[in-house]
Amino acid sequence: MMEFGARPTERTLLLAAQFLHKELPIRIARRALGLDSLPFGLSTKPAILKVRDWYVESFRDIRSFPEVRNQEDELAFTQMIKMIRVRHTNVVPAIALGVQQMKKDLGGPKAFPPGIHEIHQFLDRFYMSRIGIRMLIGQHVALHDPDPEPGVIGLINTKMSPMTVARIASEDARAICMREYGSSPDVDIYGDPGFTFPYVTPHLHLMIFELVKNSLRAVQEQYMDSDKLAPPVRIIVADGAEDVTIKISDEGGGIPRSGLSRIFTYLYSTAENPPDLDGHNEGVTMAGYGYGIPISRLYARYFGGDLQIISMEGYGTDAYLHLSRLGDSEEPLP
Repeated sequence: MMEFGARPTERTLLLAAQFLHKELPIRIARRALGLDSLPFGLSTKPAILKVRDWYVESFRDIRSFPEVRNQEDELAFTQMIKMIRVRHTNVVPAIALGVQQMKKDLGGPKAFPPGIHEIHQFLDRFYMSRIGIRMLIGQHVALHDPDPEPGVIGLINTKMSPMTVARIASEDARAICMREYGSSPDVDIYGDPGFTFPYVTPHLHLMIFELVKNSLRAVQEQYMDSDKLAPPVRIIVADGAEDVTIKISDEGGGIPRSGLSRIFTYLYSTAENPPDLDGHNEGVTMAGYGYGIPISRLYARYFGGDLQIISMEGYGTDAYLHLSRLGDSEEPLP
């Protein structure tokens, strides 16, 4: 993507549009069919049906678009897939709402029947494919920016500063914490401010935001009724030979060992009363449906990285975000 988009021309953009015209309907159709055959009644939940309709509508839009032959066609096609990307913005919370509806119908986590892990496996595949689709569309649309920032190729910032992204994501997470609790622990960031590497800035922002948000909530609730000052959340950025690793540490009491295996599933949330996404609660909340951590791991794995969570119950939690350098990765084909 970096080589192809470094110097976009009418010809390369036309070739990219022709590829997307053939490839996107295949990926979108697979996702729509998958939503039709989910176990435990999940396919019949209103939120899931809404998502399926989005995918079917997008499939029809692309399939009905004539063959892309020239620059005029390419520009029209780009505008259409840009609108498709917008249409699918709320897929993740909508599916999370459908899973929440299914959990209520099944009687909660304690009443889960055997085979419930099939839901987790499907959602891992579904969300990973969604990341790929949005990356392909977003990269093509972004290459039409007439005035890109220096070093930015589509969605990829070839000189991204993880320290800067960590600071902005932490500020965003603290703002949510302030809104929810009226105060927020500090976030201390350690690393080389001058260090940069190629990565997709929105992906890293999402991952750090979710992890810091979880840490802030844990610390805030741990020290809410205490006279002691809440300790800061610490972020350490390390530049290794193979990976860039970002460690996020908190003293929020940790996660019980029995709960560690569940934090990467879509059927577990640390929130006692998850928000209702039918329109009664708007905006980001401190704890929702429990998809922040598993989705963050998928974003890390998309470019060959990973996310590990290590907890010390009674003290706190460390999250290790391993990021591979983009030049050594290939875009997966879901």
